[in-house]
Amino acid sequence: MPSPRLVPLLLCALALWPIGARAQTRIKNITDVEGVRPNQLIGYGLVVGLNNTGDKLDNAVFTRQSLIGMLERLGVNTSDQAAKLETKNVAAVMVTANLPAFARSGERIDIAVSALGDATDLTGGMLLVTPLLAADGEVYAVGQGPLATGAIAAHGAAASVTRGVPTSARIANGATVEKEVPFKLDRSAGVWLGLRNPDLTTARRIAAAINAAEGPIAHATDPRTVRIDMAGRDPVATLGELEDLRVEPDSPAVVVIDEASGTVVMGANVRVSTVAIAQGNLTVRVTETPEVSQPAPFSRLGRTTVVPRTQVQVDDQHKNRLGVVPGSVSLRDLVQSLNALGIGPRDLITILQAIKAAGALQADLRVR
Repeated sequence: MPSPRLVPLLLCALALWPIGARAQTRIKNITDVEGVRPNQLIGYGLVVGLNNTGDKLDNAVFTRQSLIGMLERLGVNTSDQAAKLETKNVAAVMVTANLPAFARSGERIDIAVSALGDATDLTGGMLLVTPLLAADGEVYAVGQGPLATGAIAAHGAAASVTRGVPTSARIANGATVEKEVPFKLDRSAGVWLGLRNPDLTTARRIAAAINAAEGPIAHATDPRTVRIDMAGRDPVATLGELEDLRVEPDSPAVVVIDEASGTVVMGANVRVSTVAIAQGNLTVRVTETPEVSQPAPFSRLGRTTVVPRTQVQVDDQHKNRLGVVPGSVSLRDLVQSLNALGIGPRDLITILQAIKAAGALQADLRVR
């Protein structure tokens, strides 16, 4: 921890640091190469070896049918005893995975396993061979292996303790890639960069930075896309050089409000026109303090009664004053002005919505 004498020096150093150096970021951090993306895989399988925490076959019909079908494929005839299957060590599960871009046949990928029926715990289970399909219906990977839930579940007669989610598990390197997604990046005549946050100014700056480094090969086609001409160039080598170029991304003026949690996030470009703000609520507090009234000693007619005592307090917050926020204030000035009025996050949400309704908030207000 720095000493108290070093704190002012550190603050001065941060204040003198160039603003452009802090705002600039690499192109690879704000864009994606179109076509270079993961693919989602999904499959249905069975988990065996559970400690009486699997599906109840009377309730989960699909688990019973899957178990019978698997046993018959292995040469075990269960048609005569299908109705008597009462095992609780089997669970039907859904298996999901992400197939990375350029994954080659034989590589291993992680998979996630989730209970589909009424199984209560997948700890200690073994996933049997499960084909994983993509959106086109083709099998791209096959998963199998022991499950790791990372959860603890203990039950007793009068209490139970559960940590984590025992009905969800993962298998590290649990699937083998069987089929590759065809994509030849080195043979592309043109490459498109997709901005993660679409913005015309940012797209133009990216194209200008690329043209300054490699010549006139890039131009922005829309707020999300920058096209790079790869005629006569090695796409892999060129992208490797361009992804380290630094640009200053632009951001729109946005205020995001999450009313459920009371969170308010405002961008640096938020501006407010001249507006007067007054915040106050009428609070009525009623306090009941009943008292017991007893008669004098040896009194024949007296009776013990409860006498009500009510105290009413009204707080109209008359001490609060009207605050004026000058026009075109920055984010920092706006926050300081609202904090000076003693406004909390919940009241800030209402005030921002009222400022937007008055047409004084020069930003996009998004309520979630």
